[in-house]
Amino acid sequence: MFKKFFSNCKESFQELVYKTTWPSGKELAGSAITVLIASLLIAVVVFIMDKAFQGIMTTVYP
Repeated sequence: MFKKFFSNCKESFQELVYKTTWPSGKELAGSAITVLIASLLIAVVVFIMDKAFQGIMTTVYP
């Protein structure tokens, strides 16, 4: 049982160290900026929808 567990741990470590390709700093920064812009855009859309629904609700229920 422990032999299989340690074998799986060793294989996982070797895969992470030798077979996985990690992004460069430039690629990582580009991805982070993309996520930041998308998050801000979604936040603005949700804010506009919230204000629109608030206006509709204050008109319906004065």
